[in-house]
Amino acid sequence: MKKYDALIIGFGKGGKTLATAMGKKGLKVALIEKSPLMYGGTCINIGCIPTKKLIHTAADAKKNPQADYAEKNSFYSAAIHEKNALTALLRQKNYDNVAAAADIYTGPARFLSDHTVAVQLPEETVSLYGEKIFINTGSETIIPPITGLQASSRVYTSTTLMELDTLPQRLIIVGGGYIGLEFAAMYANYGSMVTVLEYGTDFLPREDRDIANVIQTRLEALGIRLVFNAQVEEITDENDQTTVGYLDRSSGDHVTLPADAVLIATGRKASTAELDLEAAGVKMNERGEIIVNELLQTNVPHIWALGDVKGGLQFTYISLDDSRIIKDQLWGDGKRTATNRGPIPYSMFLDPVFARVGLNETEALQAGHKIKVAKIAEAASPRARLFGSTSGYLKAIVDADSNKILGAAFFCNNAYEIINIVQMAMKADLDYTFLRDNIYIHPSMSEFLNNLFVTIN
Repeated sequence: MKKYDALIIGFGKGGKTLATAMGKKGLKVALIEKSPLMYGGTCINIGCIPTKKLIHTAADAKKNPQADYAEKNSFYSAAIHEKNALTALLRQKNYDNVAAAADIYTGPARFLSDHTVAVQLPEETVSLYGEKIFINTGSETIIPPITGLQASSRVYTSTTLMELDTLPQRLIIVGGGYIGLEFAAMYANYGSMVTVLEYGTDFLPREDRDIANVIQTRLEALGIRLVFNAQVEEITDENDQTTVGYLDRSSGDHVTLPADAVLIATGRKASTAELDLEAAGVKMNERGEIIVNELLQTNVPHIWALGDVKGGLQFTYISLDDSRIIKDQLWGDGKRTATNRGPIPYSMFLDPVFARVGLNETEALQAGHKIKVAKIAEAASPRARLFGSTSGYLKAIVDADSNKILGAAFFCNNAYEIINIVQMAMKADLDYTFLRDNIYIHPSMSEFLNNLFVTIN
């Protein structure tokens, strides 16, 4: 049995960052990854990078609306191959970076005890001992119990759909959350006829209605059909197509729709099923997520969990910050925790992008704040008009007593960049007037912060 100072299970952002940092400190480290196609983690291989690459290319595809299906399919196929080349390049770079600092084992891992892990290699099973163990196995698609789903050859997850190099003419997406809507906008721009079937009654229920309505209108303008109150009951393969049957919960009618591909986007769950955490005594919650404290320690003090596997926000930058929390425990003052990160921004890469940080108007009022609301249409920005992006909307919430920014929601070009400026101002505890009166480059999208916050009287 090989002994290590640290075993890291999972090649995600937190795990690989921690592995290289510990290796550079002279510690003996092993990183275990289930699949050779996942070196570098979800973001590089099946998440952020490949989806945003395809979204970027889709923006070019929509510039030729008169193209016939053959042209659209050819463009889409080329985009898939470009995406594959990019992920392969990044996957190898990530492997090389970690291999310089740690031993890499490729195969499924399961706990034998709280210090010992078995790894199933292609030709043998090896047992590894770790003084400390870090779990960074990420998350996976939740597969709902729909009749015929498992038997269908045209049902995909967000991972497998991006492996399809033929553009589906008719794409049905089951689930109207962030992943489902990103794929809806992307495939609509490539030229697919997209229908989103959402079980719930409201579009983006966690967002204020004014900004949600603007986003919904924009998606529908892209040709996306949004169906609410839809309970998918059955998926059936026929000779040249798949039929999706759903119950319209508002009318009681049973409806069937034809599709060339069906994307399941009903959420993600922690990847813990194969780890045999019981053997290590590590506790999970009812959703299968590893329970951790604010320092990311499990109930077993020498075992930590990072990233999606512990529940909470499922972003690669959270996994990265998780690695900072652990490094601060190992070599710093231990003051960095999961509860003092400050406001966390997030974005949904639609057309244009939606990004948000902090409280929305509804949440701020429910929390008892007296508020000021800043709002402005994207069309007011000269830079947005240069981009030809004028369908968006920007909104910010300010505490009326303190002038501190409580939150912001932007649906506009470059929203994912502008929101970071607002987040930094919030962390620095600056008044909204700092952003209102700051000098920005012109023409830029960030100067929109002048125009937005000046709307507050």
